[in-house]
Amino acid sequence: MTTLSPEQLDRLAIDTIRTLAIDGVQQANSGHPGAPMGMAPMAYTLWTRFLRHAPTRPDWPNRDRFVLSAGHASMLLYALLHLTGYDLPLEELKRFRQWGSRTPGHPEFGMTPGVAATTGPLGQGVANAVGMAIAERRLAAEFNRPGHEIVDHWTYAICSDGDLQEGIASEAASLAGHLRLGKLVMLYDDNQVQLDGPTALAFSEDVLERFRAYGWHALRVKDGTDVGAIEAAIRLARSDERPSIIAVRTVIGYGSPHKAGSQKAHGAPLGVEEVRLTKEAYGWDPDRTFFVPDAAAALFSRAIPWGEELVRRWDAAFESYRAAWPREAAELERRLDGDLAAGWDAALPRWEAGAEVATRNASADTMNALAAGVPELFGGSADLSESNLTDLRGGDDFTADQAGRNLRFGVREHGMGGIAGGIACHGGFRPYAATFLTFSDYMRGSVRIAALAGLPVTYVWTHDSVGLGEDGPTHQPVEQYAALRAIPNLWFVRPADANETAAAWALALERTAGPTALALTRQKLPVLAATSAGAREGVRRGAYVVRAASSEALGVLPDLVVVATGSEVQLGVAAAETLEAEGIATRVVSLPCWEAFEVQDAAYREAVLPAAARRRVAVEMGVSLGWERWAGDEGAIVALDHFGASAPAATILDAFGFTAAHVVEVGRRVVRDGLRGRVPAPPSPHPGAGPGGAR
Repeated sequence: MTTLSPEQLDRLAIDTIRTLAIDGVQQANSGHPGAPMGMAPMAYTLWTRFLRHAPTRPDWPNRDRFVLSAGHASMLLYALLHLTGYDLPLEELKRFRQWGSRTPGHPEFGMTPGVAATTGPLGQGVANAVGMAIAERRLAAEFNRPGHEIVDHWTYAICSDGDLQEGIASEAASLAGHLRLGKLVMLYDDNQVQLDGPTALAFSEDVLERFRAYGWHALRVKDGTDVGAIEAAIRLARSDERPSIIAVRTVIGYGSPHKAGSQKAHGAPLGVEEVRLTKEAYGWDPDRTFFVPDAAAALFSRAIPWGEELVRRWDAAFESYRAAWPREAAELERRLDGDLAAGWDAALPRWEAGAEVATRNASADTMNALAAGVPELFGGSADLSESNLTDLRGGDDFTADQAGRNLRFGVREHGMGGIAGGIACHGGFRPYAATFLTFSDYMRGSVRIAALAGLPVTYVWTHDSVGLGEDGPTHQPVEQYAALRAIPNLWFVRPADANETAAAWALALERTAGPTALALTRQKLPVLAATSAGAREGVRRGAYVVRAASSEALGVLPDLVVVATGSEVQLGVAAAETLEAEGIATRVVSLPCWEAFEVQDAAYREAVLPAAARRRVAVEMGVSLGWERWAGDEGAIVALDHFGASAPAATILDAFGFTAAHVVEVGRRVVRDGLRGRVPAPPSPHPGAGPGGAR
């Protein structure tokens, strides 16, 4: 048996990664082979020289995190996971991009063991990695004690030219440099090629100088096949207190005789003949597919005993930590398990009927009341903390010099969203991110990924309607309600008053299968009589009756049901009083969370919105899209299908018909005249508002 030199063994292992990626893409007849072929040496070096991980314990808390931000190169990650011993058999690589496989086109968190984050939309992984580095620092500050460095790991990422062209990456990198996240190392696949052709078509800046300006340590490796140079660069990066980026000059499609260095190797299989030629160029048998040489298999499999030894040592260290710090050890375990502490909601505030409280203020009171019992609550605002009211009092700021509880994201909504997702992926925290509701558009890509990955992030979006007033239509959300409700697995909650706001926070913290958005008012709202006792369960179930019709005491269905969300629920309650006096028995339903209501059993949904109670009025200060399902065929929709205006809030609400008097008028017409469909709001003076008009 021929003994390979260390250099030969490195090359064999690297080519094994390359050929697995080539074969996976070719068999699927879909994918991106070129990037894994070029990236293989840097990934191999990182995974075999530096990455502390445990393939048989992929959830080991103190593992290093690895994020493949260049998610189109997913076969690179799948090859590494298979080769190093994760539960990803070769058959899964052969089923790349196929129905039911654990090797989807782009890596998905929670689907494939060892995948640290859902990536693919470029730049997201960069922001996620920044969030993970923030989480590690904060968790270490909370739990490490002298002689017990129980939280001590690194975050590594591989990014592409495309990642660094996306604004989210710039936002996140700028904040990472400002915070001096020294345990973050990013390898940049500098191959000078993107999907349309050479990067020079659209990208000519000095990337390393840009990152130096951000406050990063920036290095370059001129030859992306030089394992020794890559290793030396990573060692230098680890020795610096700043986050580090290493630009590694690679060749996309390395070894392909006709496609190397070209966009032809980027987004499509090499082709049967080119695969043969490439394997021959590597010195491999072109007729063997998904082949793992014994020597390469033995090298990669060292990760299994090495990882088990790392876990054994950490477990022993943790037991020593537990003996010295039992309360902290139990708390860390609870946090890492994602459980809420017993009695966490004991301090949940409650307001008496008649008080007037903006729901953003109620949110602030709730957050601070829960802060002690939910120490994992961690996050901040995009330079709007004084408006969103999201600071945790006494929690200190998270800065380069201290790992406090309040993150200052700056005006970086998209980066903030990706960072919050990374904190959630890391574990040990319940992150939140805040801005104005209209600016949720800036972070939508990150919100969508959090929903796809099932991350329990809470979004605190204030100034939730035209009721914010003078700032005008640029800041007044109209279409955002419908747009956000369209994202699967995002629960959008618009509470009616202070008690519903506290209940909404409880819902968000109890929910672990995905993100929750809280849409909160700037303007004060009256605390409703029904919410003091009923809000917690009502919000948890998505909808509930806040005012029963007089006829219901006799077992008779109401003549009219008013369904509303947020600040408009008070209009329904006030209107019902007038309508009842006129002989129209009126039920009022608060529907703060459509998504939670939709998953209730049919009996509960029928009890709240009886199918036979067909005459309804739906009221919400946003576009009418989607409200047909709740208004029904015989109901009317009081909505706002155009932009708002700049004026005092009371003027705007009166002008657009969001008053109790207008709801009364519409209710009368539904019951007595058979009014149906959307009730057009009066036009806005804004030139872009559009004419409105009947459906």
